[in-house]
Amino acid sequence: MAHFHADRRRSPSGGSDGLAYGLHAVEALMASGAELNRLLVVRDRRDTALRALMAQAHERGIPVQEVPREKLDGLVRGTHQGVVALRSPVEYQPIDAVVAGLFELGVLPMLVLLDGVTDVRNLGAIARTAQASGAHALVIPRNNSAQVTSDAMKASAGALASMPVCRVASLVEAADYLVTCGFSLVGATERGVQAYETIDYTGPLGLVMGGEEAGIAPALMRKCTVLSCIPMPSGVGSLNVSVAAGVFLFEAARQRRVDAV
Repeated sequence: MAHFHADRRRSPSGGSDGLAYGLHAVEALMASGAELNRLLVVRDRRDTALRALMAQAHERGIPVQEVPREKLDGLVRGTHQGVVALRSPVEYQPIDAVVAGLFELGVLPMLVLLDGVTDVRNLGAIARTAQASGAHALVIPRNNSAQVTSDAMKASAGALASMPVCRVASLVEAADYLVTCGFSLVGATERGVQAYETIDYTGPLGLVMGGEEAGIAPALMRKCTVLSCIPMPSGVGSLNVSVAAGVFLFEAARQRRVDAV
């Protein structure tokens, strides 16, 4: 089976996400191997120590966001020295290990790929629905995406505590990997020509959901095996991404139950 690179860091000692700030504190946190969702750095500061931290973050695949100093001043009360680290409450899982493990167990995998979903409440709601419908993991991109935070955990009603979340550098590369593993990729989009209930969801499946604003990116859409839509009455707008995910996931669950009988 092809190998796909993904984040492979140890989980943090704490059970919830939080902030670490100041050069020495962030250096120590990174040295411990803790899961970090993001590194926030002051936009105009470029001293040697901060550059070194940014280089380490890039090497480990931790998103780095440059922000105005006022944003960091508003986040912490102490001296942040131009850097704040946002911790993750979960350990992100390698997608290749998750897929291989499911195949080894004789399970036909069902994964949900989220492209540009930036609202943590939507992330949490989708995780809850995914778990309830029998999906096995979520796949999110490293950048331009909601990460697993305490708010996402709360919205998921505990689902994110038990469902693997794979954070990848590129969803397009992840899609290529899944296709080589025999997955069908169903893109949920208003541009779809097939109604969701006419799709076959019974094999290894990757359900691709687009973000709240732009939907599925064109490069990822081209990787999909089929593009599918939810037929809507004339004049009715599109559904929220978490609601749409529920429609697709429970149709997939229905078919997979019937197929297993």
